[in-house]
Amino acid sequence: MNTNAVLNIGIFGLFVAATLVVVIRASRNTKTAADYLAAGRAFTGPQNGIAIAGDYLSAASFLGIAGAIAVYGYDGFLYSIGFLVAWLVALLLVAELLRNTGKYTMGDVLSFRMRQRPVRAAAATSTMVVSFFYLLAQMAGAGGLVALLLGITGKGGQAIVIAVVGALMIAYVLIGGMKGTTWVQIIKAVLLIVGAGVMTIWVLAKYGFNLSTLLGAAVDNAPKAGEKLLGPGLQYGATGTTKLDFLSLGLALVLGTAGLPHILMRFYTVPTAKEARRSVVWAIWLIGLFYLFTLVLGYGAAALVGPDKINAAPGKANSAAPLLAEAIGGPLLLGLIAAVAFATILAVVAGLTITASASFAHDIYANVIKKGEVEDKDAEVRVARRTAIVIGVVSILGGIAANGQNVAFLVALAFAVAASANLPTILYSLFWKRFNTAGALWSIYGGLSVTLVLIVLSPAVSGRPTSMFPTMDFDLFPLSNPGIISIPLAFLLGYLGTVLSKERNPAKYAEMEVRALTGTGAEKATSH
Repeated sequence: MNTNAVLNIGIFGLFVAATLVVVIRASRNTKTAADYLAAGRAFTGPQNGIAIAGDYLSAASFLGIAGAIAVYGYDGFLYSIGFLVAWLVALLLVAELLRNTGKYTMGDVLSFRMRQRPVRAAAATSTMVVSFFYLLAQMAGAGGLVALLLGITGKGGQAIVIAVVGALMIAYVLIGGMKGTTWVQIIKAVLLIVGAGVMTIWVLAKYGFNLSTLLGAAVDNAPKAGEKLLGPGLQYGATGTTKLDFLSLGLALVLGTAGLPHILMRFYTVPTAKEARRSVVWAIWLIGLFYLFTLVLGYGAAALVGPDKINAAPGKANSAAPLLAEAIGGPLLLGLIAAVAFATILAVVAGLTITASASFAHDIYANVIKKGEVEDKDAEVRVARRTAIVIGVVSILGGIAANGQNVAFLVALAFAVAASANLPTILYSLFWKRFNTAGALWSIYGGLSVTLVLIVLSPAVSGRPTSMFPTMDFDLFPLSNPGIISIPLAFLLGYLGTVLSKERNPAKYAEMEVRALTGTGAEKATSH
């Protein structure tokens, strides 16, 4: 595979060059904060839906799920189902209401009828934590991909590539803002879905477009797993604890999406609530189609490559899709899939960076530090750009430090934090008349703290050979994902904080309810 490194780098270089041209062209119309932070609300529902799919389908979706299906079969496909079902929560409970009540960030919605400064600070803190852990996983994943696809095995070489990915990410965000980042997401989503679709048709063609024949070949090529590859329990069915762990992970995945800041922020890039709803419908179709592709790709990798060869590769399960590409299409297809995988990481980290920097600039700088009175109309954009540089540098250093470590828990942590700290507060804000500032602070900070503590004390961090710190042992909490404990606890904390506080603002809730359900006043709220 090392002999193809030049080809892989060349194809990736073409993608970078093309997307940089697009970003520079998009930046010509970026003049105001609304342009930089919300793309001037100029995207249609279908365009934004494709961009959301680009944001959502990270390297974990493309490489991780295909690998999980190849090695664990049915249990791996449950990841796809969890990620997809999560969109129904976002569509039915959050998308339209959020677009009607917000301006640029999640903090706009949560602070609408509460004391602005403490709630915005809490929302920004949660946004930064979720974005940072998601970023860390993507950056460290870039190092792993390099080892697999370009044959760079030394830590120094991988560190250089992580730094290059980070530098490109900063360039996209500084030059293009949300508009440029959105176009990168759209291009990447099209490449990813088309690439996965071509591979799916190719694999099915090898088995006469008969899925049963493909599944039979996968079972035959996985002698250790055998028929278990087609049924539940291969990964999570060993003990009661592992079953509970899967339930906890599923809960975090299903509820976490509706609280992911970089997904929520996409709803502000469209002109109306109707377009926000259309964009989520488009995203569901595209993401659903992609996850059906992963079923064929995963079992195709098991049939044509085999779980043993996949586990022996540098990236283990993450190498399933690239190895399958090489098996069916040779070096050229491998190069194209390598470029798509790099593009996936690049696009997702750019989306995360713009979200975190926008939250800091809009919530912390403009509304907490400046108390909503920013005299210079360009100051918010300047602060967002500077924050993007800081976030980029920190994520590069974090990615280099975490390279080679078990980073799967970082993605799970991002979803768990989003489901625990963000979702209860969003739902209470939108639907509970009595909810107040104390309840918001209790649910955000409480959910955040509980999630972080339980993750640190979990086997994902210590106590096992696959842990981040395998030589240490402080895994006092038995589950790798804390969702089943932290999510209900965050809802409870939000309830207790509210009922123990005497603060009431029914008039402001009535205004928010009318705006959320009808969109009345939303355009006034979103004008700059």
